[in-house]
Amino acid sequence: MDILSTLDNIEIEGRSILTIGSFDGLHRGHQEIVKKVVSQAQMQQCQSVVITFDPHPRHILDKGSKLPLLISLEKKVSLLEGLHVDKVLIIPFTEEFSKIPAQEFMDKIIISNFNPKHIVIGHDHHFGFNREGSPQFLMDFSAHYDFTCEIVETVVDEDIVLSSSHIRQLIHEGFVRRASFELGWVYGFKAKVIHGAGRGREMTFPTANFIPIEKNQLFPKNGVYFCRGRINGNTLYGMCNLGVRPTFDEKDFVAEIHFFVEDINSLYNLEIEIEFLERIRDEQKFENADHLIQQLKKDKLYCKQLMKKYI
Repeated sequence: MDILSTLDNIEIEGRSILTIGSFDGLHRGHQEIVKKVVSQAQMQQCQSVVITFDPHPRHILDKGSKLPLLISLEKKVSLLEGLHVDKVLIIPFTEEFSKIPAQEFMDKIIISNFNPKHIVIGHDHHFGFNREGSPQFLMDFSAHYDFTCEIVETVVDEDIVLSSSHIRQLIHEGFVRRASFELGWVYGFKAKVIHGAGRGREMTFPTANFIPIEKNQLFPKNGVYFCRGRINGNTLYGMCNLGVRPTFDEKDFVAEIHFFVEDINSLYNLEIEIEFLERIRDEQKFENADHLIQQLKKDKLYCKQLMKKYI
C-alpha cells in the first residue's frame, strides 16, 4: 500500500475508485465503505484510494474542545492496509485548507490527481469550506464529470446506528466490549511505559504506568479492566486500573497495568499496545492497603478465568 502525505508526484495508473473521510475509529460502518471501494476497484481494474485527514478536522475547526480520538493515524493506516487499499492520501488539515471550496477541492485535488471512475462516500460526510461538499453536492457534481457516485447509508446493528460518536460514548461509559464489537477491532492504543510511584510493587502487584502515544486518545471510564498487551511480538494479559487511586487519597489521574508475568522492569520506556478486553469494576476507595490487596487478588483470579475466552 502506498502512503501519500503530499499531492506532489501522485501516480495513478488508469483510473481510481475512491472514498473521502476522517474515519475516526475506522469502525464497521467505515469498513463497509472501504470494502466497497476495494472490491469495485478490483473488479474494474482500478486503483483503490482512501483520502483522509490529519489532524482530525475538528481539532482545527473547533479549537475550544479537543475531540477525544478513537484511533491514531498509525492504527488507521494499518487497518486500511489490512483491507487491501492500494493508496492512502493523508491530507494535512490546516485552517488554510479548511477554506478551500468544495468545487475547488474536487477540481484541483480529486479530479486532477486521481481521475476517479467512481466515488463512494458516507451519507453524513461533508467536505470543503463551510461543509458545502454534501453528498448531494457530490451527486450533482458527478453529473457533469466522467464518474459515478454512491452514497452509503449507515450500518445498523440491533437498531443501533454504528457511528464514531456512539462508540466514543460507549468507551466513555466503560462499555469496552460493545465498543470493540461496533469498531470491528479490540479497542486500545499504543502507549509508552513510564515509571510510577512504586505502590504496586510494595503491594506485590507490580504495575507499569503508561501514557498514550496519541495525545488526544480517548480513555475508557475510570475503573479496573481486563487487558491484553502486545509487546515486541509477544502477547501478555493483565489487569489495568484507570483513575486517581482513592485509597491513597491521590487526585492525579494514573493509568497503570499489572501484567500476569514475574518481571516488568524490561518494559520501561518501551512502546506497547494495550487492548481493553472487559471492564471488571469501578475504582473503589478501601479502608487501607490490605483491603485493596485482597480485592486485587480477587480481580486477578477473575481475570485469569476470563483469559480462557481469549487464549
